[in-house]
Amino acid sequence: MIDWVRSRPWLGDLALVAVVLAAELPRVASLKSLLITLACAGLVALGRRHPVPVVALVGVLYLLGTMPPGYDTPGSAMIIALYLAGRHAPARAAATVALGAAAVSATLTTDALVTHPLTGVTMTLFPMLPVTAGHVVGLRAELARRGREQAAERAVREERRRIARELHDVIAHHVSVVSLYMGAARRLIPTDGERARQALLTGEDTARQAMTEMRHLLEVLRTDGEKAEGLAGVGAAGLPALVEESGNAALEVTGEVVTLPAAVDHAVYRIVQEALTNTRKHAAGAASRVRLAYLPGRIEVEVSDNGRGASGGPGLGLGLAGMAERVSLVGGELTAGSAPAGGFLVRARIPLPEAT
Repeated sequence: MIDWVRSRPWLGDLALVAVVLAAELPRVASLKSLLITLACAGLVALGRRHPVPVVALVGVLYLLGTMPPGYDTPGSAMIIALYLAGRHAPARAAATVALGAAAVSATLTTDALVTHPLTGVTMTLFPMLPVTAGHVVGLRAELARRGREQAAERAVREERRRIARELHDVIAHHVSVVSLYMGAARRLIPTDGERARQALLTGEDTARQAMTEMRHLLEVLRTDGEKAEGLAGVGAAGLPALVEESGNAALEVTGEVVTLPAAVDHAVYRIVQEALTNTRKHAAGAASRVRLAYLPGRIEVEVSDNGRGASGGPGLGLGLAGMAERVSLVGGELTAGSAPAGGFLVRARIPLPEAT
């Protein structure tokens, strides 16, 4: 309901007209005051779009109300116009309006300033209050708007990082597998045509899987982040096929197998996938060992190899950084580095809900 009203600011303009008419019409005592009231009511409807001209015109009508015959000033319209100037005018213009209104008020209350200084000062400064109130409300609205924009930008950045992780995991893994089998086929063609053909077929199947997963990711994007069908294999149940596809790797599962939450299930698969990809990239020919342990209240994933261990400088590469982000999103922790016995070790500990 609030959003519906906000999207129709003209409703607020009409409400201000109604306020002025309701406040002033019962006090109308002459044709002059009636005309001033109607003119002021029409002007406040334009205050949101033209705050400074409106406050100036309403001020002129207010001064006309102080002139004979009678004394019937449109006080409510003047207060609303001053508020709208503070709310919608630039800060410098709003300050000028406030000072100008105070100067006019001081002129009108000269006698009071002399005979009753406190009352005179109060009356002089009073016109500055609605301008200040309007400016404060405007600042709060601007801060709220910027907060919403920043939240939207953060959401976009998070989504971009998520997509980047998915793309990196899918592309890096499958391309490294295709490269592995293409290299094997190239070496086998002169001596063993049948094995070379099998290697080429495996590389073709891997490329097809890459295209399938890429298509699933695009479906997620097209459906605004809703879970796409066909990702059932991207989970702990798909690890045996993933490890077998990687060639020189073995899988060990311990503990009582339980159904994992979807986010954890997906994270476990991607962690193993990325770790095996890193082994092929940085320790070609090394044997890998994948251990999946179902423990009370948590699940642990370890991927180790017998390669040469960490060889880079400080910091995480894109793959490890993506793994760390993925584990963090499901409330777990990730450690990665050289193993005590040699090689490289990636270990993730992820808590599980009690109901799992």
